[in-house]
Amino acid sequence: MTDQPDAPPEPPVGEATIVYLGPVAPHWEVRTVFGPAEVMDAFRDRVHARLLLLPPHDPQFRRNRERVNRDAERERIIVNWDLGYPEDPEETG
Repeated sequence: MTDQPDAPPEPPVGEATIVYLGPVAPHWEVRTVFGPAEVMDAFRDRVHARLLLLPPHDPQFRRNRERVNRDAERERIIVNWDLGYPEDPEETG
């Protein structure tokens, strides 16, 4: 795969909102905004594998959140996070 600097960016294939449900497992819900069902279902499965038992205050959450963001970027999926509280813009990258 070659990276062409002159090529226009490809449009996103989907969008999802990842919502923190609270302290009782399951902690997370992935809500599809748009995108092909098979692509979004596969993405949802990967998100659940990384976050299922992690509340946002767990130190592992930050690392796994970055992995989810990189995965979404590779798949051209827009990700919105709803943790239930305002976030520091410097932490969200």
